[in-house]
Amino acid sequence: MTTKPAKTLETFPNPAAQRDFHIHMEIPEFTCLCPKTGQPDFATLILDYVPEKTCVELKSLKLYIWSFRDQGCFHEEVTNRILDDLVKATRPRFMRLTAKFFVRGGIFTNVVAEHRQKGWKPAPPVELADFATQSTTRG
Repeated sequence: MTTKPAKTLETFPNPAAQRDFHIHMEIPEFTCLCPKTGQPDFATLILDYVPEKTCVELKSLKLYIWSFRDQGCFHEEVTNRILDDLVKATRPRFMRLTAKFFVRGGIFTNVVAEHRQKGWKPAPPVELADFATQSTTRG
């Protein structure tokens, strides 16, 4: 079992390719280095995607994310590079990567990058009543 950083993203077949479904992942331990100072940058990555034929395998994603730990990267560049690599590996219908970087120099940075498969349009959202917050009294 490998426990070293890797640039390879593995995939597995989408178990429900006949429908759109949303995969949401939160990666709270992303680190890279500031390309100017060499100091560490920390971020939470939020990955949302609608798969086509394949899904990203979690262990390979973890090792891929880990591979940035010793690399100098601007926030904007690394967010777009990760999205590009994930899109190349999975060819999703839709993918959004949100990188929420912790404060550096008194500034929080959030970078959002998206990919949309040509011609893909999401189904309209279905809004369901939240019965847990509605009053149970009738009158």
